[in-house]
Amino acid sequence: MPDTAGIIELKKISATLASRCKTLRFSGKVKAIYNPLDYAKRPHNKYLELAGANQKKVIFLGMNPGPWGMAQTGVPFGEIPAVRDWLGINEKVDKPTQEHPKRLIEGFNCERSEVSGKRLWGFFSDRYKTPKDFFKDHYVANYCPLIFMDENGANITPDKLIHGEKITLFEFCDRALEQTIILLKPKWVIGIGGFAKMRIDTVCDKMREENRDSFFKSIKTGQILHPSPANPRANKGWEEEVLKKLKDLGVWP
Repeated sequence: MPDTAGIIELKKISATLASRCKTLRFSGKVKAIYNPLDYAKRPHNKYLELAGANQKKVIFLGMNPGPWGMAQTGVPFGEIPAVRDWLGINEKVDKPTQEHPKRLIEGFNCERSEVSGKRLWGFFSDRYKTPKDFFKDHYVANYCPLIFMDENGANITPDKLIHGEKITLFEFCDRALEQTIILLKPKWVIGIGGFAKMRIDTVCDKMREENRDSFFKSIKTGQILHPSPANPRANKGWEEEVLKKLKDLGVWP
């Protein structure tokens, strides 16, 4: 039976983070901001229902949405064929308030492929027969729900934001991550890339300092190679390297 109360709590964490992010303002090179937790809420909530809120063995955490993945589907690393054909999610997606002409939101009609998402979800679907099998022990999330673009539509990652403007954003995202960890009680929290690992360690260290419960002290953290094609290492045997890393860490047998 699905954990209805837990799923409601997951949706609450997501909705609160989306609402808090709406209050933020960014300057510098940032000319457009998308919040898929808002305009792609329908498929995002379907994802939360599918993933479930049962206790997990592993949380995989990415940085923020990609323009052809979660920005279009509302699902972390949400490459469209993976979301539609493997996860079985295909919901209406609205338009963001401020749409960049070079990064149009077409939802599940988008014909571009998010390579990172294709690699990540392909990696999981090759090893688990069904999404239900995967989500029994695993959960995939993004640390920051926002995607930032410059005037040319190029991606600006959260770590490149003006220092003073990202402090509050990180506070909101840290809190959402902390609540998710408390809810799902994982044994492992794995960063997909270095930025995610850094934020995981920041949150987990804080949780260990503030809580004497043995659960917080027992959480293990780790990092796998980000699947982005912008990373040269990811273009040569990414699956093999990640599988070896997960086995070496003891995350997978």
